[in-house]
Amino acid sequence: QVQLVESGGGLVQPGGSLRLSCTYSGNIDTIYTIGWYRGAPGAQRKLVADITGDDNIDYVDSVKGRFTISRDSATQTLYLQMNALKPEDTAVYYCYVADRPYRNVYEVSYWGQGTQVTVSS
Repeated sequence: QVQLVESGGGLVQPGGSLRLSCTYSGNIDTIYTIGWYRGAPGAQRKLVADITGDDNIDYVDSVKGRFTISRDSATQTLYLQMNALKPEDTAVYYCYVADRPYRNVYEVSYWGQGTQVTVSS
């Protein structure tokens, strides 16, 4: 059984930083992509950043230069370092693993439970 467990969310002031972690376990034969989505509860999730199986990294334009995604394969942990946070970064952040190509969030193989990030003064 595959499990993804996130941690590191919380309340932070504008301009502050947070680091999210996602530890994944279980039988995952192939990681096609791994990364982070975000969204309001019940709303459409949007991609924030991801890493492909051959270590190509991509970010949504709104977080470029502020967020850094990284992965430690030895400990099976995914990170998202978030700096210079803005109120519009407020969302539930979900880590995911896709073991095959996908066209939309409904086709993603595995999800974490989500962690709330709130940016407010």
